[in-house]
Amino acid sequence: MTDQATGCRSRVVLGLVGDRWSLLVVRTLRLGPLRFTQLKREIEGISQRMLTVTLRSLERDGILTRTVHNVMPPHVSYELTPVGLSLREATAPLLEWSVAHLDRIDEAREEYDARTGRRGA
Repeated sequence: MTDQATGCRSRVVLGLVGDRWSLLVVRTLRLGPLRFTQLKREIEGISQRMLTVTLRSLERDGILTRTVHNVMPPHVSYELTPVGLSLREATAPLLEWSVAHLDRIDEAREEYDARTGRRGA
C-alpha cells in the first residue's frame, strides 16, 4: 500500500476517533462493560440517537463489542475490545490534557469574544 493510500485510510480512522462522542464513549468504558442506559447517564449531553450511532460505528470498527444478555428483561452491554483498550491507552493523555485545560480554554474564548465582539461557534 502506498503512503498516500495509507494516509487516506488513516484520515478515516482519525475522523472516527476525533468525532465529538467516540473518545468519550471509549473513556467511559475504560472500567468495564456498561449498559446503554449507564453510558447515556455517564456521558453528559449525548442524545439517545447519537449514542446509538456512535456505538454502532465503534462496534463496526472493532473498538467495542455489543453483547445481548438473554435474561428477563433482556439487556445489552458494551465493552472495549483489545483494539479499543489500546485506543483508550493512546488517547488517555489527550483526554486528561483537555480536562486539565478546560478553564484556560474557556478564559481564552471569553477574551477572544470580548476582543473581537464575536461569539464563537
